[in-house]
Amino acid sequence: MKQTLLDSTQLNARLKHLNSALENPWQVVDQKLHKTFVLKNFIQAFGFMTQCALAAEKMNHHPEWRNVYKTVEINLTTHESGGITALDFELAQMMEQFADHRS
Repeated sequence: MKQTLLDSTQLNARLKHLNSALENPWQVVDQKLHKTFVLKNFIQAFGFMTQCALAAEKMNHHPEWRNVYKTVEINLTTHESGGITALDFELAQMMEQFADHRS
C-alpha cells in the first residue's frame, strides 16, 4: 500500500516529537530522514542492525544504511512514495528503542 508523503508541517511536527528526548537528533538530509548512531563497539553495532533489519523486514520497509566499526549511518525514505512518510518515522522510533537497549 502506497504511503502518503508528509507535507512540511507534518514532517516538522513529527521530527520535533521524535527528537524531543534525544541528545543526538534525527535530521532531514537530501529529503531523507537521517541519523548516525555510534555504539560501544562493532558487536553492539551489528546487533543493533540485526534488530533493525528484523523489524524492517516485518514492516516491508528497508533502510538505506552503512556500517563502519561501531558507527551506523541511516537514511530513511519511502521509495515507492518518493519521500518521507509516517512509515519512516515508525521505523526511526523502533530504531531509537533498539539503540536505547544497547547503551
